[in-house]
Amino acid sequence: MNMKEFEEIARQAVSSLPEFFREKLDNVIVVAAFAPPARYGGRGNFNLLGLYEGVPLDQRGTSYSGNMPDKITLFKRNIEGNCSNAEELKACISHTVRHEIAHHFGISDEELLQKGLY
Repeated sequence: MNMKEFEEIARQAVSSLPEFFREKLDNVIVVAAFAPPARYGGRGNFNLLGLYEGVPLDQRGTSYSGNMPDKITLFKRNIEGNCSNAEELKACISHTVRHEIAHHFGISDEELLQKGLY
């Protein structure tokens, strides 16, 4: 799958979120990259499917203004490496998008595990 097709599936995953969540995606961008940056193990870290970088909504105070957008990065090669067919790939992209958006809402990995959503 080429990058453009991958990004389209990611856009569809965001579009398929319930409106309640979509309208609260404030100052967030979703991008795709081939592999994690060196500080996260680079190409050697195949377990990292996505990464949220930013200020979660529950931590934004009155001084939150003029900030760069929060960024959700999907790691194409890692996601593809965890899937054996197109259907699994779409499901994994959707799951990863939802997982990283949960971080935007201030939900930690531990909370996701406790709720059985990881």
